[in-house]
Amino acid sequence: LPKSIINAPRLGCLNIHASLLPRWRGAAPIHRAIMAGDTQTGICIMQMDEGLDTGAVFERQVIEIAPTDTTFSLQNRLSVLGAQTLMQTLETIEHRTPTPQPEHGITYAKKIDKEEARIDWSQSAIEIERKIRGLAPFPGAWTIVNGARLKILEAQIISGVTAQSGTTTDTLMTIACGDGNGLRPMIVQQAGKSPMPTMEFLRGYPVVGSTVLDPDFLRTAS
Repeated sequence: LPKSIINAPRLGCLNIHASLLPRWRGAAPIHRAIMAGDTQTGICIMQMDEGLDTGAVFERQVIEIAPTDTTFSLQNRLSVLGAQTLMQTLETIEHRTPTPQPEHGITYAKKIDKEEARIDWSQSAIEIERKIRGLAPFPGAWTIVNGARLKILEAQIISGVTAQSGTTTDTLMTIACGDGNGLRPMIVQQAGKSPMPTMEFLRGYPVVGSTVLDPDFLRTAS
């Protein structure tokens, strides 16, 4: 917003930002926090200025990120917390001075693009599992299975899976990752269809062991 708009209200403009500023300034703070493996996040009520989420902070509230949190579940909790914190801030704002953000610890949560959501099976199982949770339900982490795009919305880490990265190792579609562990998709979604349990998907589209997922991406990456 231009400075003239930001300064138009008597007390300026406020923003509810879903991170503990200055960490994760920008468009996708919830996604990025989960994907990075953060254990905490929160809400900041900040005074808007001309920068990208650089304004001074009136109030901050911290919550834990659960190991099973997705962007959807965490966003729902932060929405409630944000509304409550904003109302508390508005009650006292005329008598308060916001605190400038520190100069250290600044990170940026850039917007998620479709290609970034593509799964790189050479990464570790924990990195990929965080990506799956961080991008669920939208835009959804995806891979190519038998020539078709498939989103993986929930997955379980399986220890000790030794095979080429991106290769299925059993009839449950356990997939080898780059660190000697694997991922077993639990909820998947085909293009144009609703999310479904993986076992239901496999009944209609069997995936045999030793199937290489997204081979074109693997060739490009290598």
